[in-house]
Order: sequence, then structure tokens, then C-alpha cells
Amino acid sequence: MLPFYVYILLCSDGSFYTGYTKNLEERTKLHESGKGARYTRMHKPEQVAYVELFDSRAKAMKRERALKKLSHQQKLDLINTQNTPK
Repeated sequence: MLPFYVYILLCSDGSFYTGYTKNLEERTKLHESGKGARYTRMHKPEQVAYVELFDSRAKAMKRERALKKLSHQQKLDLINTQNTPK
């Protein structure tokens, strides 16, 4: 079974977009081409800043909802935690 990805995109204005998908590469291309979501049409995505893997759609959706409730600073902290070498 394919995993589900929960991701945070960093947009050109410094804002974040959070979503989930089965195919991160395809979804990212959709966002970049302006077909991914209304938000990313107005806030051009620059890069995938954060990713988590889940084995079910339900778990991914639950995590996506939790991430969307985080403040901008909490998202930054989460991204910095994942991208810090251990």
C-alpha cells in the first residue's frame, strides 16, 4: 500500500500551505503550475519545507488538521526540527 504524505509548502511570501497527498511529486507540480489549490495560486509555492509519512488516509488527514491549527512560528519550529542534522 502506498503511503500518504502530509506536507508543508513554503510560499514566496513566507507563508505556509499544508496539505496531504498520496503522490507528493505530482501534487507539488500541481501547486507549482497553479492547479493545486486556490491558496497556492495566490501564494506561489517555493519549496516543500516539511513532510511526514502515514500508512492510512485517516491518519494523514488527522495530522493535516493538527498542523493547520499550528501558528506560523510553531510550523517554523517543526520545520527547523526536521531539517536539523541529528
